[in-house]
Amino acid sequence: MNAINHAATALLINRKWPGVPIGPVLIAVQLVEFLWVAFNLLGVEVTTTEPQVKALNDIHLAHMPWSHSMASTVLLAVLVWWVTSKLLHNPYWGIALGAAVASHIVLDLATHVNDIAIIPGITTSKFGLSLYSAPLLALCVETLYGICCWWIFRGTRALLAVIILLNLATLSFYSATIPGPEQLLAGKTQVFAAAVGVHILIGLLLVGLFARPNWRMSESTVEFTPMAYDQELQESEPASAETGVRSQVPQILRKIKL
Repeated sequence: MNAINHAATALLINRKWPGVPIGPVLIAVQLVEFLWVAFNLLGVEVTTTEPQVKALNDIHLAHMPWSHSMASTVLLAVLVWWVTSKLLHNPYWGIALGAAVASHIVLDLATHVNDIAIIPGITTSKFGLSLYSAPLLALCVETLYGICCWWIFRGTRALLAVIILLNLATLSFYSATIPGPEQLLAGKTQVFAAAVGVHILIGLLLVGLFARPNWRMSESTVEFTPMAYDQELQESEPASAETGVRSQVPQILRKIKL
């Protein structure tokens, strides 16, 4: 999945587990991808390309069992939960950050072709719903997902613009008919990995910047919505009316005495 939409998943984590700081959540949702970048740069995992790269179909994630297998991701999520819960003594954060880490492989299973292994060492069976076999459809679905994350989070218009624009910025990568910088990546898989790393950082920084004003830092954070305001006003009206009547009682008594 596009890096900006993984970053947008942090918005859902904040809605479910308010109070966890924005920085750790953003890192957690992309921790798997950071490992992928590092492992590709080190040669531990392998990415290949076609002689000509016109779209994402021409780039193949041939070997990534350590960063993107289901078992390794679950293990990483459990490790993050354990460190946060047991060593840092914050189980609430641990659950949120563990879920953030696990979200990455769930989203990748929904979009990737069959390149995600169950466990390192078993290469006969790989999984993915192959949404990327129809790249433009994949881009539309991914963009809608990012927008849904924004809507549930109730973010600013600037945050929505960031999500949409960063998705559109990758349009040439999703369409073989639109020329783009991906044409320079044929045979340069480490350059591709480095470019993905830069793309990840840009997405995380922009989401962090524009999500911060609405980031819920506690469960008691009061959100202003027209519905909530109307309900509060209705609840306060009887009390206000009752208070008004009580305040007029002394004046009425004084008039009676006169």
